Amino acid sequence: MKVNNPVRIVAAGKYLPQKVDSAILEAKYDIPIGWAEKNSGVKSRHMVTFESNAYMGARAIEKALEKAGMKMKDIDLLISAGATYDYPLPNQASVTKSELKDAGDYHVATLDIDTTCLSFVSAFEVAAKMLDGKQYKNIIIVCSEVSTKGLNPNSRETATLFGDAAVAVILQYDESGVSGLIKGGLRTYSEGVEHTIIKGGGNKYFFKDHPYNQDLHSFHMNGIKLLKLAKKKIPEFMDWFFQDLNATIQDVDIIIPHQASKTGLIIFTNLYTLREDVVKGNLVDHGNCISASIPLVLHDLIDSGEIKRGDICMLTGTSAGFSIGGVLIKY
Repeated sequence: MKVNNPVRIVAAGKYLPQKVDSAILEAKYDIPIGWAEKNSGVKSRHMVTFESNAYMGARAIEKALEKAGMKMKDIDLLISAGATYDYPLPNQASVTKSELKDAGDYHVATLDIDTTCLSFVSAFEVAAKMLDGKQYKNIIIVCSEVSTKGLNPNSRETATLFGDAAVAVILQYDESGVSGLIKGGLRTYSEGVEHTIIKGGGNKYFFKDHPYNQDLHSFHMNGIKLLKLAKKKIPEFMDWFFQDLNATIQDVDIIIPHQASKTGLIIFTNLYTLREDVVKGNLVDHGNCISASIPLVLHDLIDSGEIKRGDICMLTGTSAGFSIGGVLIKY
């Protein structure tokens, strides 16, 4: 398959806060022991204690830079790709940059991209098309998510599903043209815009007019409607995505889907006849980490050597809105 945008993943780094077993949450919220693993598919996840989005993101960036043998002076753009943030203003990328050890020494540009769970996928496509070997040679994408603070403890479905994590990935213009973006795409199906939502906190339900209320200001997910819509629209999206490629989803070496939920992953894998061990995941021991889910799996595949240069990989999933997206890359 032809590479359209020559870009190479140089290195990735991650930061995980404290590990918490689902049994602890089940005891805390009076949920039957074993319910989380059976229904949400999550045995454990990581949860912040003192960490902010910026703190976790900065640590992940520093690890990625160390692995690559690079410094911030080598970076042309820092993209924060995610749904959660430390402040409504300024943008999260600038706050994350300020947490780096040498933040004041280099005036690297910062940019935010938010397509919730698909933010890394969207940022990858944008970065790949910006990397030209001239103005942009190296771009860092960082996904740092603190999802556990916005959950409603009265909702078993969501309280047992989510986790916190940060991942940073360094992309570089690939002069050889061997590695790169083959195709990226995103489609939004607005009938699902309120299937996953936090209503409070924005201008429609402004905090001065609507003081904190657990239901209004917590994450809400209509799982049944969401799964029905995903089951209906994912095949439609994949047909559209591959229609102008000389390949099908069965030709992909590695597929990393968003770790949305146990049922969501089952639906995805049951839609297609795929080779054994093509679909990769980590839901059971990390939970749904919003935008950090996909790059977290990618990071671990790179570190373990399971993903190899030349592999054709698809990073794909669904997000609030309701959107389906993906990037097809040659690693």
